[in-house]
Amino acid sequence: MIIQARNLTKKFTSGEVETIAIHDINLAVPKGEFLTITGRSGSGKSTLLYQLGLLDHPTSGEVYIEDRPMSKLSGEERTDLRLRELGYVFQDYAIIPSLTALENVALPLLAQGLNRLRAFHKAQVALEKVGLGHRLNNLPGQLSGGEQQRVSIARAIGHEPKIIFADEPTANLDSETSQVVLKAFLDLNREGQTIIMVTHEEDYAALAHRRVILSDGKIVEERKG
Repeated sequence: MIIQARNLTKKFTSGEVETIAIHDINLAVPKGEFLTITGRSGSGKSTLLYQLGLLDHPTSGEVYIEDRPMSKLSGEERTDLRLRELGYVFQDYAIIPSLTALENVALPLLAQGLNRLRAFHKAQVALEKVGLGHRLNNLPGQLSGGEQQRVSIARAIGHEPKIIFADEPTANLDSETSQVVLKAFLDLNREGQTIIMVTHEEDYAALAHRRVILSDGKIVEERKG
């Protein structure tokens, strides 16, 4: 398995009030799977994704990536692993408005230590993969919402991550544009990319190999796509 969660629990405390966001989650994802996490608002979908993607620390339990326990890593090691081995796509795109599409995708590659020529070449390849080879020098303000989201996908795959984590990547898009973004994910998955995506849209969840359904912080059902 490329990633596993074992007895994963996350609690949030505000004053004397304790909220259990996810409780005793066990989940295993094989390499190359497209998995969706779905459920009603407040069911714990994004919280689970953040634990799996090492963007937060669980209260208890463990996340394993390629059988490595993530709790054993130092903060610096976690940061380095996120930068080099994981990719992230969020609903708000999170791209820098003053940089071109090419520069946005190249930025994390430069942060990894790649030289400028190599970083920009890999960034161009990633943008071409998501159908934006003709938009390399456009600023985000010159791109549609769907194109901006595809820039964020290109940024997530530029360093060839082992896993892509996507949190409601179509939430701010209309139906037609959402289909274009989902096609980009499906094309990447057909090439072998492991993807874990949170969505509240039943139709989109059904496109994956498998979907897990959360309710009150627990997995209540698993279905094939």
